[in-house]
Amino acid sequence: MTASSARTAGDLTGMTAADLADKIANRELSSVEVTQAHLDRIAEIDGELGAFLHVSGAEALVAAKAADDAIAAGEQLSPLAGVPIALKDVFTTVDAPTTCGSRILEGWVPPYDAAVTERLRAAGIPILGKTNMDEFAMGSSTENSAYQVTRNPWDTNRIPGGSGGGSAAALASYQAPLAIGTDTGGSIRQPAAVTATVGVKPTYGTVSRYGLVACASSLDQGGPCGRTVLDTAMLHTVIAGHDQRDSTSIDAPVPDVVGAARFGAEQDLSGVKIGVVKELQGEGYQSGVLDSFRAALAVLTERGAEVVEVSCPHFSYALGAYYLILPSEVSSNLARFDAMRYGLRVGDDGTHSAEEVMALTRDAGFGPEVKRRIMIGTYALSSGYYDAYYGQAQKVRTLIARDFAAAYEKVDVLVSPTTPTTAFALGEKVDDPLAMYLFDLCTLPVNLAGVGAMSVPSGLSADDGMPVGLQIMAPALADDRLYRVGAAYEAARGPIA
Repeated sequence: MTASSARTAGDLTGMTAADLADKIANRELSSVEVTQAHLDRIAEIDGELGAFLHVSGAEALVAAKAADDAIAAGEQLSPLAGVPIALKDVFTTVDAPTTCGSRILEGWVPPYDAAVTERLRAAGIPILGKTNMDEFAMGSSTENSAYQVTRNPWDTNRIPGGSGGGSAAALASYQAPLAIGTDTGGSIRQPAAVTATVGVKPTYGTVSRYGLVACASSLDQGGPCGRTVLDTAMLHTVIAGHDQRDSTSIDAPVPDVVGAARFGAEQDLSGVKIGVVKELQGEGYQSGVLDSFRAALAVLTERGAEVVEVSCPHFSYALGAYYLILPSEVSSNLARFDAMRYGLRVGDDGTHSAEEVMALTRDAGFGPEVKRRIMIGTYALSSGYYDAYYGQAQKVRTLIARDFAAAYEKVDVLVSPTTPTTAFALGEKVDDPLAMYLFDLCTLPVNLAGVGAMSVPSGLSADDGMPVGLQIMAPALADDRLYRVGAAYEAARGPIA
């Protein structure tokens, strides 16, 4: 299979989610035939791409039949009813394993659904299966999965981004019209950028984390992924909203992101002021990425926006702060995987103490990157070092949030490249953790501040013909701005080659 054949869609799998939803609602298509077409596509090509860890064929078809029956009965359903979806394997599901890409949870079927899973089911959206990811969402390439490597459909010798490379690859190869990801430091936006798909990290607290297996609780956020801005907006509406089971959930109305996407596609950007982040471009950025970014700025200007440069001076400290805060929270969160209650258990033969079983299990069950981050976090939180490392990092986090606040006093949204380079080759950075971490340079500040951001395709790099993403950032609870600007840019940009 070539990269181009991985991206060649059939009649049903090539349609947008919005078009599929319209035809299913009008009974021009059935959800069963649409779901079956995508299951056939998965069976045909995913053996090489590795986007899915688990395919829920029978369950998806049952859900599709239920959606068709409800539509035939005239029931009021979600606008996306009957449109199938791929779900990142970090959300709990009662009818499929939830492994988080880790051996320590191999084969574990949870006793409850995540809030996002519940909302998808309630909306009548069939779940095609669970997608591959870096173990416990720790990675930038989906090479840290304990089970398989996922490949980029644009070039199967390259990475699809991470940690949510499985969801992005499923979209880019037309195995699913919609997908769900999570974004802790860029794990939705960065895979979207390198696969020419759309990914949104909503404002922190607007999508419930209940049932989202935690990596770093103050940074994790579930979000929608699609191939168009409108498709992504429609999914955003389904999964967002207050949930009292999540203590960080915000009890506020969900912005009209669908209306904003439709408005943006039809209207110009007159009156919209866009800030170009000075610190998120320049040295270390691939020339083709910067050329694509400058071309995107020209399109936004032609569309009527006022584009100005903005300085966010503390963004340059985001990488260091992030890689102290995240490992510290990882160290705490992953302590629950102790071989005592669920998941893998090694050495339970009557000859080892409970402490030895825990140590043996964690050694066998966690991969190198997870172990690395647990050790860094444990050290950063240890007596005598907490204030010097974790405490200082939290102060930097506050300064980054203030940079955003100051910028939004001058502009409506901020923009930057989503990634400094296009997708790199499989294996290229596996043995160089710092180089891998630098791939998320542009996306990290958003998570530290808790604001919303989107990656929308901005063409192909002249350097290597690989996809490039434009990152759009908006103030907290103003996610509709992302969709207005993203849809306006998408409409003016035209199709990606």
